[in-house]
Amino acid sequence: MNAQSSVDLIKPDRRQLLNTAAMGIAAAGVAGLFPIHPAAGTLSNAIRPFHANIPDEDLVDLRQRLAATRWPDSEIVTDQSQGVKLATIQRLVHYWQTDYDWRKAEARLNALPQFVTEIDGVDIHFIHARSRHDNGLPMIVTHGWPGSIIEQLKIVDRLTNPTAHGESASDAFDLVIPSIPGYGFSGKPVTTGWDPVRIARAWVVLMRRLGYSRFVAQGGDWGNAITEQMALQAPPELLGIHTNMPATVPADIAKALQPGGAPPSGLSAEEQNAYDQLDDFYKHGLGYALEMANRPQTLYGIVDSPAGLASWILDHDARSAELIARVFDGKSEGLTRDDILDNITLYWVTNTAISSARLYWENKLAFFEPKHVSIPVAVSVFPDEIYAAPRSWTERAYPKLIHYNRLDRGGHFAAWEQPELFCAEMRTAFRPLRRST
Repeated sequence: MNAQSSVDLIKPDRRQLLNTAAMGIAAAGVAGLFPIHPAAGTLSNAIRPFHANIPDEDLVDLRQRLAATRWPDSEIVTDQSQGVKLATIQRLVHYWQTDYDWRKAEARLNALPQFVTEIDGVDIHFIHARSRHDNGLPMIVTHGWPGSIIEQLKIVDRLTNPTAHGESASDAFDLVIPSIPGYGFSGKPVTTGWDPVRIARAWVVLMRRLGYSRFVAQGGDWGNAITEQMALQAPPELLGIHTNMPATVPADIAKALQPGGAPPSGLSAEEQNAYDQLDDFYKHGLGYALEMANRPQTLYGIVDSPAGLASWILDHDARSAELIARVFDGKSEGLTRDDILDNITLYWVTNTAISSARLYWENKLAFFEPKHVSIPVAVSVFPDEIYAAPRSWTERAYPKLIHYNRLDRGGHFAAWEQPELFCAEMRTAFRPLRRST
């Protein structure tokens, strides 16, 4: 694969893209600005416009359930070692019940071009935002759990319309932001087998269906697992990938992290920090993943109780939980109360708490161990991620590393928490894969 492939090859023929009549979506308000490749018009792979509109009665039911929450006793420790503190979740529930407005989030979603297309028997919901600049580099961006497409809303305009944010038109992107099957507005698989490998194949189908002959891919959390599988499948259209949660942990480190293991000697300061972060996560932060991997169907409580769903989502990793607790304590952070509740409410109104959890049950991949990706890879390391990947591990894991940068702030939900830093990373990371000037 030629890393300097021309962007002229990346963009589908604009005249073809404007021919949307075959798809029957000419009446869609976004069709002119965000056209679809005409190949999408066949019966088996039609692309249909999507508009979010949650029924009023669902939102009334949500508030009634919040008001009827049955609370446990308070934790008997002063820290979060027993889980999400009662005071935090009570503040969240009070705001959710009395002040939060889902319709604002719905309006932000509906201001973007959204579509649904069936791939391998499952409806895939996605945002498809084209740059108004002719050189937009197509990029498919994949969220994780307990995230959603809500994570990426802040990056859309920054990346598709860079000149409005003081950046160069030469760094513009076309964005495709899908909802993972079983998440958000995508369909819920009714058969087994929808693991990161299968989702990766579906994403390649999606990008081809949209008419892209060259593109890049980005992801963190499950988004990283899916994106790395795309890279391993090595479709000729995929120029390279970016990850903000890389899989770099060497075999000796992975072995040392097992119960009874001891840290290897001679670690650098960066490596020791990463080891300590992983050790803490494996000992204290992995419970949610183990339960969803083993018995996702047992989690009926998070489908029946919005307070239960919120606490389950908040208790993902220690630093994210601490950040969210500070937000509901009134502190100013990269996320707002509405940001957090937009994401949780999307899970609630789509009833996807368990269907999303099944991805952990389906997965057979080790999250943090190298997958031997051979195409170009860019890595951004945010300090409050589950672990901050050292350069030494990253260089060994990705032999074609084209970008590595350690940021001074940000955590697991990088695009959501620090959109300006995240977008700057995207522009820098993928410049080597654009047409040389």
